Amino acid sequence: MDSDNSDNNDQEFWALVEEEFMDDNDEEQQLQNSGSSSRRKRRTTIDRGREEGHNRLFNDYFSENPVYTYVQFRRRFRMHRHVFLRIVDALGNYDEYFQMRVDATGKMGLSPLQKCTTDIRMLAYGSPADLVDEYVRIGESTSIECLQRFVKGVNVVFGDEYLRKPNNIDVEHLLQMGKGVLTPENPYHVNHLQGNQDAFRTQENPYVGRT
Repeated sequence: MDSDNSDNNDQEFWALVEEEFMDDNDEEQQLQNSGSSSRRKRRTTIDRGREEGHNRLFNDYFSENPVYTYVQFRRRFRMHRHVFLRIVDALGNYDEYFQMRVDATGKMGLSPLQKCTTDIRMLAYGSPADLVDEYVRIGESTSIECLQRFVKGVNVVFGDEYLRKPNNIDVEHLLQMGKGVLTPENPYHVNHLQGNQDAFRTQENPYVGRT
C-alpha cells in the first residue's frame, strides 16, 4: 500500500517537473521570437541631453565655485580632484576618444569629464554600466566601450611609472614623507626604524603591505 502511494507521489512529482520544464521552454521561445522581431525594428534613439549632463557635472565639481566641496569629491571619486584632472588630460592626449567631439548630427558629444567620471564610478564602486546614466547622461553600451578604452589608456600612459612594484627610491620617499607626519612619541615613527627599510616593510609597521 505504501509502495503504491510512493509510486503515485513520484509520478506526480515528475509530471510537475515536466510541466514546469515545458513552461520554461515556451517562455524562452517567446523571448527569442520577440527578440528576433525587435531586431527588425529601427533602433530607438534616446535624447539624453548630454550637454545638460556635462554642465551639471562641471558645476557640481569642477567650476570655480563648485556645489560640492573638495572633501566630497575625494570621497566620491576616491581620489583628489587634481589627480582626476591629470588623468583626464593625459587620456585626451593619448586617445582622441577622450576629447570633446561633434557627432554625426552636429551635436556635441560626451565630454571627457563625463566619460572619465563614468569610468571612475564604475571602477570605484563596482557599479553596473547604466547606473550613472541618469546623472552623467551616458548609455550602457557607451559606458562599456568607454571603460575598456579608459583601462587601456591608463595602462599605457601611467603603467611604467605607477603600475609597478615599489623600489628602494619609492620606500625612501615614503620614509621622508613620514618624517613630516609622524611624531617621535609614535612607536612607528621613522626615527625608531634607524634607516632599516626592511624593518619598515615587514616588522616595525604592521600596516604596511595590508590590503
